[in-house]
Amino acid sequence: MDYKIENLTKEEAKYISDKINEIVPREVDADEELFILKIENENAEIIGGCIAEAYEYHWPRMFIDTLWVDERYRHHGIGSMIIREAERIAREKGCRVVTLGTASYMARPFYEKHGYMVFTTLKKQNGYISYSLVKYLDKNMPEYVPSNNSGARFNVTLGNDDDAHVIQNGIAAYSEAYEQEYEKVGFYKKLVDIDGQFAAGVIAEVDKGADSFVDALFVEEPLRLQGLGTYLLKETEEFAKENGAHMILTNAGDWNVDFFRKNGYLLRGELKDVPEGHSCYELYKKI
Repeated sequence: MDYKIENLTKEEAKYISDKINEIVPREVDADEELFILKIENENAEIIGGCIAEAYEYHWPRMFIDTLWVDERYRHHGIGSMIIREAERIAREKGCRVVTLGTASYMARPFYEKHGYMVFTTLKKQNGYISYSLVKYLDKNMPEYVPSNNSGARFNVTLGNDDDAHVIQNGIAAYSEAYEQEYEKVGFYKKLVDIDGQFAAGVIAEVDKGADSFVDALFVEEPLRLQGLGTYLLKETEEFAKENGAHMILTNAGDWNVDFFRKNGYLLRGELKDVPEGHSCYELYKKI
């Protein structure tokens, strides 16, 4: 192969993201917006909140990254207040779907009561199961009403970065009894031709001793179908194995899923009609 592998620059990493964004089917031209919601008690302590992104990628959807309620205030309807407000904002922004992730030791039943459906599952090395869930906001569903609504005396308001740290620390403290912290290492590589011109690139991360995730893989269009993408993917898998990863994960759409399947990746779930008229997939490969 008349190419050599080198480190990606920050500019090239952005170039890869921009080029992939051009390929992804669009519903609308939209930017990402980060929303931080919080609930405070009478002492101005944050007792719950969430961090969510709306308009992610090119289709109107919201991703709830983190939702947390202080243990002292659980089962008071506070989580329901937060998720209803997040969905209200999502609808206001034109989002058709809300997606999120949870685990078997967390709140899957809570989300299902609110109309969320599991579309992927994955048993992890530590024995727990991770889930991806979705709710289609354009489908009429009865609103779940908690039996205890005593948390309604508090209000959901917009928060800031400092509030986000409190929410993240809260969920981290809860999860540390179940999840081990792993050192993260990145694999940001490119292939260049004999003249040093960019040909292909990959952006991936490894949790040492656990899993790896391919965030982006791109090959310049005139150079496709020559094995460059497969070569970079194999190099990523070798790097992951060298760092103790047992599995490599990625996301794909119906426009590029066949590439990963030909390279031994298995479907772990399908998100239908996202973007509209298409499907997105979560895939994995044991290494």
